[in-house]
Parts: sequence; structure tokens; C-alpha cells
Amino acid sequence: MEIRRLDFSNAARCAELEQQLFPEDNPWSRDIFVVEFAQPNNLYLGVFDGDDLLAYGGISQLGPRHDPEFEIHTIGVDPDHRRRGLGRLLMQQLLAVVDSTGGEVFLEVRTDNEAAIALYEGLDFDRIGERKNYYQPSGADAYTMKRPARSEK
Repeated sequence: MEIRRLDFSNAARCAELEQQLFPEDNPWSRDIFVVEFAQPNNLYLGVFDGDDLLAYGGISQLGPRHDPEFEIHTIGVDPDHRRRGLGRLLMQQLLAVVDSTGGEVFLEVRTDNEAAIALYEGLDFDRIGERKNYYQPSGADAYTMKRPARSEK
């Protein structure tokens, strides 16, 4: 297994996984991933087994460089490779990038996604709010979660 930065050549596979993982919540298309990968303040990583992309995740840096905050945009694991720690591995890599700057991290997660909530709480995220009907078109609610700033400087 290897973690690598994602690029345009990975967009179709990410979109394929999105369709499997989030079919009722307007999964991102290949074109959306292409746009996301091109943004200078975004970082998307993938877990690969050879050339096979098994998991992906993305984060964005917001605000000024001297006082940034970060937002997890998406994270997903191929259903055939769940329960192997790939989501945790990706989150740890993304959070290591954050920790080098000391910024806070935010994310949204479906209130019924107990596995993801447990992962995030295990990585020191706290629930700070709830967004009704956040995911569309399903109308599922989301928790907003936050991890306080840390620094490895």
C-alpha cells in the first residue's frame, strides 16, 4: 500500500467510488474532482495498491496563511476494502499536513454514519453543531465537527 497525491488521471476512479458510496447524496462527478484537484489550496491523497485506488480524501486550506483553518472536503474507501484502517490512514496523513501549520479542522458527516463519526472522534474531532437537511437530495442531516489547532512547529 502506498499513499500518493491524486491528480487528473485519478478523477474517474474517485467519481466511480463516490457513486458507490454516496448514491443518494449527489455524488461528485469526474469533472468536479478535476476542478477540486486543480485548486491551489486543496490537497487530495489516495491509498493505492499498485495502480488500484482503494481510498481517497481531500482537504482545503482556508483563510490567511498566518491563521489558516482547514476543511475536510471528502473521504471515501472502496466498499471491498473497508475495515482495514484506510480511512484512518488517510485522515492521519491529511491531519499531519494541518498540524504543520497549526490550523483548526472542520468537517461535516452524516448523523447516521456511526463508523465515520467514531473515526473522527478517535482523531479528536468534537461535534459542534448539526445541519438539518444538509445532504441533498436525500435530506440527511449532518454533524459539523471540529478538531482544535495543533502544531508540530
